[in-house]
Amino acid sequence: MEQPAPNSSIRFGVFELDLRSGELRKAGTRIRLQDQPLKILMALLEQPGAVVTREELKQRIWPSDSFGDFDHAVNVAVAKLRAALSDSADTPRYVETLPRRGYRFIFPVIPSAEKPLANSVVLPRAHTPMGKKILPWLPASATGVIAVALAASLWWWLSPHRPKMLTDKDTVVLADFENTTGDAVFDGTIRQGLAVQLEQSPFLRLISDATVRQTLRLMSQPSDARLTPEIAQQLCMRTASTAVLDGSIAKLGNQYVLGLKAINCRTGDLLVEEQVTADGKEEVLSALAQAASRLRTRLGESVGTVQRFNTPLEQVTTPSLEALHSYSLGRAMIDREDRAGAVQLFQRAISLDPNFAMAYASLGVAYGESSEEESLANFSKAYELREHVSERERFYIDAHYHDSVTGDWEMARQTYELWGQLYPRDDIPHLNLSGIYSDLGQYEKARTEAAESLRLLPGDCLSYEVLLSSLLHLERLDEVRAVLKSAEQQNASCLHLQIARFELAFLQNDEPEMARIANGPGDKDDLLFSHIQAQTAAYYGRLRESRELVRHTASSARQSNQEELGAYLEESAAESEALFGNAELAERGVREALARSNGRNIEGLGAVTLALARDERGARSLDNDLARRFPQSALVQTNYLPSVHAELALNHLDTGKALESLRMAAPYELGDYEQCNAMFPIYLRGQGYLMARRGGEAAAEFQKILVHRGIALNSPIGVLAHLQIARAFTIQGETANARVAYQDFLTLWKDADPDIPVLKQAKA
Repeated sequence: MEQPAPNSSIRFGVFELDLRSGELRKAGTRIRLQDQPLKILMALLEQPGAVVTREELKQRIWPSDSFGDFDHAVNVAVAKLRAALSDSADTPRYVETLPRRGYRFIFPVIPSAEKPLANSVVLPRAHTPMGKKILPWLPASATGVIAVALAASLWWWLSPHRPKMLTDKDTVVLADFENTTGDAVFDGTIRQGLAVQLEQSPFLRLISDATVRQTLRLMSQPSDARLTPEIAQQLCMRTASTAVLDGSIAKLGNQYVLGLKAINCRTGDLLVEEQVTADGKEEVLSALAQAASRLRTRLGESVGTVQRFNTPLEQVTTPSLEALHSYSLGRAMIDREDRAGAVQLFQRAISLDPNFAMAYASLGVAYGESSEEESLANFSKAYELREHVSERERFYIDAHYHDSVTGDWEMARQTYELWGQLYPRDDIPHLNLSGIYSDLGQYEKARTEAAESLRLLPGDCLSYEVLLSSLLHLERLDEVRAVLKSAEQQNASCLHLQIARFELAFLQNDEPEMARIANGPGDKDDLLFSHIQAQTAAYYGRLRESRELVRHTASSARQSNQEELGAYLEESAAESEALFGNAELAERGVREALARSNGRNIEGLGAVTLALARDERGARSLDNDLARRFPQSALVQTNYLPSVHAELALNHLDTGKALESLRMAAPYELGDYEQCNAMFPIYLRGQGYLMARRGGEAAAEFQKILVHRGIALNSPIGVLAHLQIARAFTIQGETANARVAYQDFLTLWKDADPDIPVLKQAKA
């Protein structure tokens, strides 16, 4: 066959090196790189994955007869190269130092015009270990040598003679292992270990546990049914997968025999089979890793990527079978939404192996709704130990650290984007990236990522949630209806669909439909749905009804060990009370919430609420603590703190300082932060202009809220914007417009409690 033409540039991650011009670009932007660091980069890219000795670099870049202090020169050049790549010598992503030997380029390299290849296998998403890099190791260099190597590598991939058991369209179901050893420690543990080992692969994709549970229900099986070979085969057919991976472990004397089989679930044909023997219990995980490596190669993955992405199982997870057993049980608890049970199991795994990074990360997830302090502490510990995980797991840990611990949306976005590029068949990075884009107010990108997540994981409830949320924010209501109809046809049953129907009815001002959804079939006791109903009652001025719902919901949250969530619900209600003029109730709500948690969002909402209630001392105390604890948090730095500073300035009639404080919030003010009032800085800016008697500018700010109802939804500022724009029109002498705006507000509050201060002012 004709060999493809060599590429003229090489891509690795977000970087691209033009081999003809010698220009290095990052995400399309040229990076200045001096001659010597550039030559070192080219030398390393010529042999990716191989060691390039310092002597080789000397011969190539610094001829011995013309240079003196070579060691210093190469150290400086490598340091400059690392600076250009934002790399670290201690935790390298691109250039690894081998002491006293040389350097090695450790990141996957591909020609820029080539798309990553991807054979796929499907695993239940038992713990969704996220990881890292995954592309074929294809050589590249600025000399003719690299072009030949690239062409040869491409020819090998495209050759019809190369055996490929799977294609990039195939997915695989991982069955439960048959354990005949009599030792319960292997139950679930070996399957979990194999899942983690195979998920290092950039090509194999295993059916997620979410899909397994959903499909089992459609098969009239319990969602946690044991995946026997027979059930796995049926599941394989229903999910249009290609193969089932069966496994077994047996004991012969002091030895353990592990067997793996890949079977075509349509034909029943045996695709590949592996068998390994472990000389003792402590050698089982090592033997399993060897079998998994051989299985990957025989299923069609390249030898290069198997070698590159093949961290030993005892390093990827833990050398302790007992710790891995507890971990696998904990992941099952997470899937069943038993977070308290999961906490105990993850803690046991960590007690057995204090260096078990993914157990810390999973513990961070398990603590998410009960203790922010414990959650962040465990994510931080996982981040400290992230050198002891697979590439995919490191992605998971890095992303959660930046998203949850530091709150650095930009770093989180970069991590998710790179993860998605390198693992294009993983749904998780697309799902979480859609949330980041929503925070940033980039709803079209959020919609695209959510749709991709749903494509990769059909029927997934969380993917439906973020997709519908993005469409609602964009007010593309016809598309919302189409997605809901599609979900109904697929028999998807998610609380998030019920919430989306409720919010759609809200945007259409259809109060009877909202009542029908609230009183119809569904989980009416769900805390999130109850919170939305409480907010909606407050939006219409029915504060007594809202307060009762909040009390019930917060109490249920505490009883179910969701202290963090309960505190947030109380704090959110307190903010509404402050906005409506009930300062005393607002301050009481803040105190009650802070008694349960001092989490970032509890303190942030508390500081804003106390500022609205004119408790300057309390607001400043929380403000200072937030600034100290969360210096990198985008939400804190661009929403909470500017809002507090602006409201305190308005309390002192200093409109100039208030407007200046809100300048930092401008780039993100259309973002949807679930933890606080969306568009709140816009509302405060409008208040500042009102106070300054700048009616036209005030009206423009409140109009932003009114024309973006899909973002504001049922937040209190969504209804108060009608009242404030009426006041802005009055300042401008636009009496007719003011009268219409006042009437709009009073119509929305036709059934409002009569004693609300802001209503009394409006009627006056």
